[in-house]
Amino acid sequence: MSDIAQGGAVRTVASVPIWRDGVAAAAAWFVAAIVTVATPDVVPWGSTPLWAEILTGGAVLLLVLSGTVQWLGRVGRVVVHYGPWLVALGVWFAVWEVVTAKTGWLPKPFFSPPQGLLHVYLVDTTRLGLCVLFSLRLWAYGFGSGVIAGFLVGVALGWSKRFAYWGMPILKLIGPVPATAWIPCTFFILPTTFSASVFLVALASGIPVAILTASGVGSVNRAFYDVARTLGASERFLVWRVAVPASLPHVFVGLFMGLYYSFAVLVVAEMLGAKYGLGWYLQFQTGYSAYANVYATLVIMALLTSGLVKLLFVTRDRVLSWQKGII
Repeated sequence: MSDIAQGGAVRTVASVPIWRDGVAAAAAWFVAAIVTVATPDVVPWGSTPLWAEILTGGAVLLLVLSGTVQWLGRVGRVVVHYGPWLVALGVWFAVWEVVTAKTGWLPKPFFSPPQGLLHVYLVDTTRLGLCVLFSLRLWAYGFGSGVIAGFLVGVALGWSKRFAYWGMPILKLIGPVPATAWIPCTFFILPTTFSASVFLVALASGIPVAILTASGVGSVNRAFYDVARTLGASERFLVWRVAVPASLPHVFVGLFMGLYYSFAVLVVAEMLGAKYGLGWYLQFQTGYSAYANVYATLVIMALLTSGLVKLLFVTRDRVLSWQKGII
């Protein structure tokens, strides 16, 4: 049986008859459900009964898992690993409910209880879905073009001394400037607000990729090139079969940095010129003091970003699988 680390001790899953964190998490979720329905709201909120049902269903599921998790294999180990987080989440739901809906310590409209966010997802599903699709389209165009351009420029900077002589000072001049500082120029020069937004996202993602790629290509062990030349490798082979694979760890660092920067710029660009998108939705709802909608959008953005980061981690592990045991 695989070992799991829990509470500072190492034990096998099969040797734990009852998952204690699961019981504690179930209790916390039950308490949150009771707080939601058993105490009156200072201000009425929609979807309160549904939210209580969701909490109760989650508590029942956790209670069932507390006695069966040892038979779920890899999934069970993952669930056990996140047990303390599930406990903390239940406690957070209860505290969040108390300080917003039940006591008004964090008053409406500036703060919202969890059922307020749930209500937004239920009544504004179509518009939120369209905004997500518009933002993902804009981000895909901008991030994709920025990564491709940044990678090619980075390879050229790291490989060619002549290109680096002219290009590196320009990159060092533009790189520290936030992409959002170029908004007046881009919105004036480019024909549409969409193309300007794509350019800003591409700039934010392409610069870190270019810098890290150039650093990776420039730091490749020269012995690799000597061996390849001895075997008759051409200049093109040296670039694409030696320099680029060896620099991929640096490239992925640039991709992670560019991903975060691109999402920040995406939201700002959509606030200024887009007709749809998560940034536009944030600005629109803020103008009407609909802060529950704002918080619901922030949750969606956080989930999208974390999902893309996870996807990038999986891609990196697959692409760099050949390095296992080497570094």
